[in-house]
Amino acid sequence: MIQAVFKYQFLQNALFASVLASIVCGIIGVIIVEKKLVMMSGGIAHTAYGGVGLGYLLGIEPIIGAFLFSLCAAFGIGVVKRKGGVQSDVVIGLFWSLGMALGIVFIACMKGYPPDMNSYLFGNILSVTKSDLKWMLIMTILVVSVVLVLFQDWKAYLFDEEFASIIGIKTVILEFLLLALIAMSIVVLIRVAGIILVLALLTAPAATAKLFSSQLLKCMIFSIICGIIFCVAGLWISYVVNVASGASIVILAVVFYFVVYGISTIVRKRKVRS
Repeated sequence: MIQAVFKYQFLQNALFASVLASIVCGIIGVIIVEKKLVMMSGGIAHTAYGGVGLGYLLGIEPIIGAFLFSLCAAFGIGVVKRKGGVQSDVVIGLFWSLGMALGIVFIACMKGYPPDMNSYLFGNILSVTKSDLKWMLIMTILVVSVVLVLFQDWKAYLFDEEFASIIGIKTVILEFLLLALIAMSIVVLIRVAGIILVLALLTAPAATAKLFSSQLLKCMIFSIICGIIFCVAGLWISYVVNVASGASIVILAVVFYFVVYGISTIVRKRKVRS
């Protein structure tokens, strides 16, 4: 495969996309796991399907449509969650279903032969184009920049939101900023793992990293490394065995987490007994 990478442009695009996706997973994934926003992220991801369908219907870049829908869903869920009155899981479920339904309707309204949506649903890193990479790079730079600039605020926010508010950190702004970052991250990951599988790629590397360290920065670094390993190994398997790349990456990530979790549990029990 190493020789093929230098020969084929689509493999070079796939490797670049793997690195970008891993960086986003490593940074935002850790925050999502720490704040217990896994299901919310899943709802935002599935809402993006409506944006993909709208993008095809209007003749614009589907990733742009996915980002706009994800952003609207993220802010919508955030507003309802803060105001109360309706349980957040109900709102997440409604946005989840609405986004998928709108995507189906938009595709059905298209004239001519409908596009193949499988790469957006289940991911196909081998089909990533230069246009996709451009948008993925922009989103990744934005995510990294925001997290680095406000890193100390994020640490306080994750440690204790109430304490962060007391010391003068605008937690409301951070919360909505986090929702926007989640939307950006989903756009980066859609072409790699797909809307259906993106949740696993957001959480598995971060959850694995947490087994090695509880420090925020170390967790992010470990998570990025894990993400790169999973993406590149999954890409290699999909290329050699000719299976879906998104599925290969996610299976590797989830299996690796459970193996590491099992080993760490055994080691911890032995330490307690001794």
